This record gives sequence, C-alpha cells and structure tokens, in this order.
Amino acid sequence: MAKAKVDLKGLSEQDLREKISEDQLRLKKVTFSHAITPIENPMSIRAMRREIARMKTELRKRELGF
Repeated sequence: MAKAKVDLKGLSEQDLREKISEDQLRLKKVTFSHAITPIENPMSIRAMRREIARMKTELRKRELGF
C-alpha cells in the first residue's frame, strides 16, 4: 500500500521546485476537501507533507553544496 518514493537525486533543481509546488497545491486541495468531507485515508495527508519536506530538504542540501 506504500507509495514508491521518488528518486530525488535524479531530478534537476528546476524539476524539484516544480514538483514541490505541484505537491503543495495538491496537499492544499486534499486538506480542504478533507475538512468538508472526510477522506478515506487521512494518513495520506501526513505522507504528502513528509514527501514535500523530503523534497525541500534535498533542494536545500543542493543549495548549500552538500
């Protein structure tokens, strides 16, 4: 049931930024729809937040040169 993780090291910085913005938008939509009508699996919201955090961490690591 676990979603396969995206290979973040294979993405360019621009692709990573685009993916972060897309996922943040998707998270907002899911959170809003969950507030109106509860979704079947509310743990997916946590998984989305954590995946966004992983992508932001990778982006920051690249900016710092690690």
